[in-house]
Amino acid sequence: MCGIVGYIGLKESYPILIKGLYRLEYRGYDSAGIALLDGSLKLFKTHGKVADLEKLVQGENLSGSIGIAHTRWATHGEPNDVNAHPHYSPSQKLAIIHNGIIENYGSLKAELKNRGYSFHSDTDTEVLIHLIEDIQQNENVNLEEAVRIALNQVVGAYAIVIISQENPDQLIVAKKGSPLVIGVGDEEYFVASDASPIIEYTKDVVYLEDEEMAIVPRKGALRIKTMKNQQKTPYVHHLEMQLSSIEKGGFAHFMLKEIYEQPRSIKDSMRGRLNAAKGIISLGGIIDYQQKLINCKRIIIVACGTSWHAGLVGEYLFEDLARIPVEVEYASEFRYRNPVIDEHDVVIAISQSGETADTLAAIELAKSRGATIIGICNVVGSSIARATDAGSYTHAGPEIGVASTEAFTAQVTILSLMALMIAGKKGSISKSLFHELLAEMESIPAKVQKTLQMNDTILAISKIFQNARNFLYLGRGYNFPVALEGALKLKEISYIHAEGYPAAEMKHGPIALIDEEMPVVVIATKKGNYDKVVSNIQEVKARKGVIIAIVTEGDDVVHDIADHVIEIPETDEAFVPLVATIPLQLLSYHMAVLRGCNVDQPRNLAKSVTVE
Repeated sequence: MCGIVGYIGLKESYPILIKGLYRLEYRGYDSAGIALLDGSLKLFKTHGKVADLEKLVQGENLSGSIGIAHTRWATHGEPNDVNAHPHYSPSQKLAIIHNGIIENYGSLKAELKNRGYSFHSDTDTEVLIHLIEDIQQNENVNLEEAVRIALNQVVGAYAIVIISQENPDQLIVAKKGSPLVIGVGDEEYFVASDASPIIEYTKDVVYLEDEEMAIVPRKGALRIKTMKNQQKTPYVHHLEMQLSSIEKGGFAHFMLKEIYEQPRSIKDSMRGRLNAAKGIISLGGIIDYQQKLINCKRIIIVACGTSWHAGLVGEYLFEDLARIPVEVEYASEFRYRNPVIDEHDVVIAISQSGETADTLAAIELAKSRGATIIGICNVVGSSIARATDAGSYTHAGPEIGVASTEAFTAQVTILSLMALMIAGKKGSISKSLFHELLAEMESIPAKVQKTLQMNDTILAISKIFQNARNFLYLGRGYNFPVALEGALKLKEISYIHAEGYPAAEMKHGPIALIDEEMPVVVIATKKGNYDKVVSNIQEVKARKGVIIAIVTEGDDVVHDIADHVIEIPETDEAFVPLVATIPLQLLSYHMAVLRGCNVDQPRNLAKSVTVE
């Protein structure tokens, strides 16, 4: 879950690399480092953030038109100066940056120690660069062949970039299970974990496939080959991403910007797919598989974190509207048991980044059993997009804040479109209801925009509860996943303990926690099990609990019971999650800011979980 960036060309590399690290810092911010080649190989690294690296290198000679840089989220070895990347080889003529986990590093390290090597860090990455240099020297092969041989001995996941003092006109890059993209410029190349450090300079990129390596030259054509030494022809993709999409645009934090972008991202996710006036839903990415979806006996949704919560909303949508049984699985659990799955099943894999390691592994397991795989992700050309049979992009745009916001609502939008499309074609809902729901769905971006106007009310509530130690979130039906997502957001960025529950389950344990110091957030919109939720609120109040209620505009019943009320526009029960999640995102954001937390880079978290 680290960020890697490399440059080779005619320009000075340091300004490009340091800017790239800032763009990638959402992927990891335990430590940072840089290696530059200008005759000799110079390496600088430090515990802390990219800004700490900038301070470290002040006054140093930073010249060189080839370099690599890294921002780390620690896996092997605690975050400190020594474990920071890049790592030298024993001769200090090679340096490496790495995203991923080398699972058999222990046995490789023991073997290298027996041959007389010593190690300075606790990382698996240092073991790999030692192994590469050992092969290069003892088998008398060139660097690219040494890298290929070494990686054939490695078990695990990696995206690596290697720089060599003795090969000053090339970078060696390789990938398996971790994201990597190569930008193709005018007499220059860029390497990065994702496109954000690249788009300022070029929109032409090459995505490496798993178990491929590339020799990136200072001059001439990019060469790609497999770990079996088969030559491949690079395929250049053109990015549609705009530079403005990865800048804050005047907002204090990326998270706040992304919360406020949701009217746009929801609309973009519907654009060209939904036409309520004509009664049409068309999902071009899955058109060849829509009959499979219509006829399938079961849908299995696999995802992690916020995407798993979106999948839970999808379960309600598919079962309620399309009448198809659905199971929602944590991808991390699905892959490690022996699930009953066959060619009659459809698996929907959801991931913001399209690189989530557990979800990718779940896809491979499901494919091996013959299931049809549909992907929902946000990143064009990502690993999940390439691994699935078909899918739909969310068009949320780049999400830089570590805590997902617009990714959640965009994923729920796509799931809503899928469920409605199937329901319309199956006839599992009436034609009149189908057209009503399409018209209502088109109105959601405007209703989200109106909900954002509650920001000042939410800020005032946040000031009251900023020092709370625990929160409980309750919801029923479609709003139960919203409660889970609201609790996750609060935990992620404010470090307040929070749990989400189905409201009826409160009496089966959590009610014991409720007292006058326990804020309870209840999604209590008028659609669905409204009367039951009102009863749950009264049960909390009877025990001196404090209620923060998300209610439908004009509600006067809950308004008279709750301590604090946040109103949202009325919508159909199926679409309440798209609107009700907005106040919960704002609540977590303001609580975190008031508590002095780093909203965009919460401790111990990284944006894209590309390792187990």
